[in-house]
Amino acid sequence: MRIEPVAALVGHVAVPGDKSISHRAVLIGAICDGETRISRFGRSADTEATIAAVRALGAEVQEQDVDSLAVRGVGLRGFCEPSEPLNCGNAGALMRLLAGILAGQRGRFELVGDESLSARPMERVAEPLRLMGARIETTGGRAPLVVEGGSLTRISYELPIASAQVKSAVLLAGLFATGGETTVIEPLPVRDHTERLLELAGARVRRTPRSVSVWPAERLTLDGVEVPGDFSSAAPLLVAAAIVPGSEVTIHGVGLNPRRTGLLEVLEHMGARIAVYNRRSIGGEPAGDVEVRSSELVGATVSAAEVPRLLDELPLFALAASHARGESVVRGASELRVKESDRIEAVVEELRRIGAHIRATRDGFRIRGVPTRLRGGIVDSRGDHRVAMLGAIAGLASREGVELEGADVVGVSFPGFFEVLAQLAPESVHYPPAT
Repeated sequence: MRIEPVAALVGHVAVPGDKSISHRAVLIGAICDGETRISRFGRSADTEATIAAVRALGAEVQEQDVDSLAVRGVGLRGFCEPSEPLNCGNAGALMRLLAGILAGQRGRFELVGDESLSARPMERVAEPLRLMGARIETTGGRAPLVVEGGSLTRISYELPIASAQVKSAVLLAGLFATGGETTVIEPLPVRDHTERLLELAGARVRRTPRSVSVWPAERLTLDGVEVPGDFSSAAPLLVAAAIVPGSEVTIHGVGLNPRRTGLLEVLEHMGARIAVYNRRSIGGEPAGDVEVRSSELVGATVSAAEVPRLLDELPLFALAASHARGESVVRGASELRVKESDRIEAVVEELRRIGAHIRATRDGFRIRGVPTRLRGGIVDSRGDHRVAMLGAIAGLASREGVELEGADVVGVSFPGFFEVLAQLAPESVHYPPAT
């Protein structure tokens, strides 16, 4: 696919429902009593895998529209042992969160994934679940993962790394534990979508600035969930508007959970012109309409303490920093090395190919920004949806455009990404001829 440079991006758009919340709404709805209606569901390859998994476990999912679902739950302990392994595809969130739920069920469950997911670390979730009494086997610390459900006991667990997925797995297992509350202590604040949804479903939850606790539950009910727009899907469009001169883009109904919006704060520090209108609550989450106008940017530093709040957006920060005046640095982001690709190496190598001055460090990168358009060229997505979107935005802001290899991988999180780009910049996206 070819992405052409554009003079400006202008317009109003919406993005799909938040992928993280969509996963959790289906999973929690499946262990509730009664029906959970989900609107603005973020449909993608990852969330389709979640629907397939809960169906295989006995829950009923009616797909009323592309973004409307009804999940008829089986109750807290109602999952059935499936006849074959549960295929999580590329969805690490699904595999790790589901392991926490299955630890409290009856039966033996095998979780498998694609080549990318099978290379990602799973002991980080298996270890705390074993401390609760779960029987979990990994394959050399990775998937496939085998969970044999049984009796669980409460724990107090301090996360060795900042991980919302590990935190969520332990909290979900805590619903089935005996002995009182299960507590997770966070070294740094990470996404809190799981505890927000558990509260909506009637679970007893206690939150402090550094920890979250959940008590055993007898039953949960979650009547309806409206999913706000995915901030991680909005992020490429926000960065594009910030770096392409003359741009003015508004994205409506975006989730603005403060544990997700670190990129907005960093862009503001760099000099981006950002305004948020119509702040409101969507599905128990803060949300609003975000407007970004282009401006001259200056370099910035992202510290280890800031990383959890913009981990998925750090590749886009690198692109913005490449167009800014001065040096930019990211520290404490070694978690990028165990994503769908080694995102530190992928970002550095692909941006270098199109003219950026960037080098990798052990846990991040350094960028020497030049306030002008990058040259352009070829960008390989490396099978990583975040790298593919990075390449597309780089093409819009380049002098010569970008040939994007493996562009279809954006469907993992944002199937309509290129159509939205075309709304803001007609003629920017050129599909290869059909064969």
